[in-house]
This record gives sequence, C-alpha cells and structure tokens, in this order.
Amino acid sequence: MSWASEELAGTDLGDERLNRRLVRIVEDLSARPGASVPVASRDSAALQGTYDFWSNRRVGVEDILGGHQASVMRRARESGVVLAIQDTSELDYSEHRKGTRGIGPISDPEARGLKLHTVLAVSEAGVPLGILHQRMWSRGEQVGTRKASRQRRIEEKESVRWLESLEETERLLPEGVRVITIADREADIYQLFAQPRRAQSELLIRAAQNRNTKRSAFSEEVQPLFEVMAGSEIAGELAIELQRTPKRKARRCVLTVRYARVWLQPPVHLSGMGAIEMWAVLAEEEKPPEKEKGVRWLLLSTEAVEDLAGACAKLRQYTLRWTIERYFFVLQSGCRVEELQLEESERLERAVATYSVVAWRLMWMMYEARRDPDQSVEGILETVEWQALYMVVHRTRELPTEAPSLGECVRWIAKKGGFLGRKGDGEPGIKTLWRGWVVVSEVAAFWQGMQAELR
Repeated sequence: MSWASEELAGTDLGDERLNRRLVRIVEDLSARPGASVPVASRDSAALQGTYDFWSNRRVGVEDILGGHQASVMRRARESGVVLAIQDTSELDYSEHRKGTRGIGPISDPEARGLKLHTVLAVSEAGVPLGILHQRMWSRGEQVGTRKASRQRRIEEKESVRWLESLEETERLLPEGVRVITIADREADIYQLFAQPRRAQSELLIRAAQNRNTKRSAFSEEVQPLFEVMAGSEIAGELAIELQRTPKRKARRCVLTVRYARVWLQPPVHLSGMGAIEMWAVLAEEEKPPEKEKGVRWLLLSTEAVEDLAGACAKLRQYTLRWTIERYFFVLQSGCRVEELQLEESERLERAVATYSVVAWRLMWMMYEARRDPDQSVEGILETVEWQALYMVVHRTRELPTEAPSLGECVRWIAKKGGFLGRKGDGEPGIKTLWRGWVVVSEVAAFWQGMQAELR
C-alpha cells in the first residue's frame, strides 16, 4: 500500500472509482511534483483521468481534502496540542487569464488569479500535521471607499474567512485536543477576538491595530496598546533562531520580553460589543546586526501569560507561524500550481486541493526528519523507494538487512537535489528535497520494473 493510499483511506467521493482515481493522481503528482501534469502522469489514460477528475462538478474541494483531513485528525489526537496556523496567499494566473474563466483581481492591479486561505495544523515540535481547512475564491472588482468597507458587517467582507476558518478548525478537531490558532497581523480583527470558542481553543495573533485598552476591567483610564506595552516592565530575554525568509538570512536573535494583561476596547463602529480580556507579549530585538531590521513582535493571546516562561512559550509558538509560508512556497514553487493550464477557476480549485496533499507530504518528511532523524524510514518511504535511493547513493546493489534512518534518507534525497551537506550547511531545505525526490522517484520506478521482470 502506498503512502497516498494510507493517507487518503478515509476519502469518500461517493464512488469508489473516484476514490481510487484520487489516490493515483496524488501518487503521480508526488513522484514528480514540479513537472507538468502530462509529464507527471504515468500514461495517457492517467492523464485523461486527472483532467476528467478536476472537471467533475460533483467533486468539491472539501471532498478532495476529506480523506487527508481524517488522517490529520488521527495525528492531532496523537499530538494532543495543535497549532492551527492561518494565512492567505494568492495564485497568479495572469499569463493565461484569457483562457481561464472565473478568476479575478489580486493584489497586483494588473494581475488576475485566485485567493487561497489555508489552516495548516502543526505540532508543538514544528511538524506539519496537514491541511485542516482550505478556502479558495475569486475576488470581485473593488468598489467603494475604505471607510465604507469598515461600515459593512463582517459577514460581507473577505475578512470573515478568519472567523469561518476558526469555526471549521474547532468543528474538525476531536474533543480533548487543545488548539491554538496562530495568525499574522491581518487577523487582528476585533470580531475574531470576540467570537465564542470551544473549551481548549485559544488565539495567538500578532497585533496590527494600536487599539484602545484598559489595564483592568474597572479602570477609567484608556491608553493605546502600543504605548502600554512600550512602558511595561522588562521581564527578561529570550534567544531564538530566526528562519531564513526572502527578506533576511537565518540568524540567532536575542529578544527583550515584556508582557501585560489588558482589556481591549471595541472600535467605534462596534461600540455595542464589550471589552475583551487579553494578554499582550512584546518582543524586541534591541541590537540587530548591521543593516538588518530588528525583530519587533507584539502578540495578543487569549491564554493567560503569568510569567516570563509563559511569555517565552507564546513567542516560541509564534515562530512556527513561518511554517505556513513554507507550505505556500512548496505549493507555488515546488508544485508549480500557478502554471496549471485549466479553463475554469473551479477546475483550478480542485487541482490546487489535490496538490495541497502533495505539498504537505514533502514538508512533513523534512520536518519529521528534523524532529526524529534516527527513526527507521520503513513505513515512511516505500521499500522500493529507500532501496533504490540506497543503491544510487552508495553505487551498489548490495542492500542492508535493515532499513536506514529517516534522517539519512532525507539528506541523501536532498543531495540528489543539490544539497552539499558541508560542515556548517545545516539541515537540507525544502527546495533541494523536492528536486532530489524527482530523481529518487524515477530510479525507484526503474528498480520496481526490474524486480518485476526478474520474478
């Protein structure tokens, strides 16, 4: 049984043939994640089956992700604590917008495409557990002023996606699993803070608005949030490792930490809502490297922060928000979903949902290898895959009696994708992993064919 068969065992598309078709599509696309669909498909029948599947109006995005989500639930139970990281990205289809119906404006006024909002489940150890929820839509032409937009009800705005995704997260996750929803500044929405939540469901949001606050429920004095935190007592310091981003190199960072309990006051247009008790954590890098912008995070948590250890725990959780940025990077650059040539936005949405499982699997393998590099690769890679990898790397047909470790295999795969593995290079990145995986998949297919002929 392939990993895709196991991962998607809970899929229910109303027709067992469609269930099997989805598994085969995921198998093909995961073997060659960066290739075009015709190249990735195992034969012409598989290619036609893929296009027919994505054209099937009876199959929805939620149906495609259903089996994967069932596996996410299993991993969530085992984890006990889930970080539900929300973020929005854009898929640009400007190059073929004349042939794609249903796409709309994105941030670039000259571009057309789809908006993509995702909730990625991540363990406290930083391992991606899978896609909890995904929503894609085409944006209409922008009309009206920003002031008029503020007056509209939240249900009429795109920002309702943050509230809906929280509801879906709580609906899907099993009782007993503690969930912390993490998001960047775009989710600093008063209605999100005020939304009722189930037990063991918390928020951790980076602040964007300098909201009016009070220091106690009975205080008369109103102060802006940013000024309150800047004037709070320093609780201590925290050293963290910053991941590399398009705007900075990976580096170690020492943060000065402050925290305070505050009562957020509702904005004027929501004056009917009451104040909300929150805990704010401010982390500032006072001595950044030369020519580097210092880190400054102001986080709002619904969970009590009683001491420095609690504040540092929230900051460490927030550092894992970058995981969803890596997911979007794999989806767009590794799986190249923006190069899909499909005639309708609905077909694109089904295709992106399918590729989402592929992108998650690549990420999971890398982060799981970092978490527990010494575990056996058996049960993670198929036997034919790790055997083919071993033979290519060691240039031998003599196979070991026991499967190698996951950490070894991930490094071997990455080296086939350009990872040098020199002292000081650190762990392999996702780009070298997906490049190397293509090589391994092709060798594994050849080795499997050879074994079949020898039988």
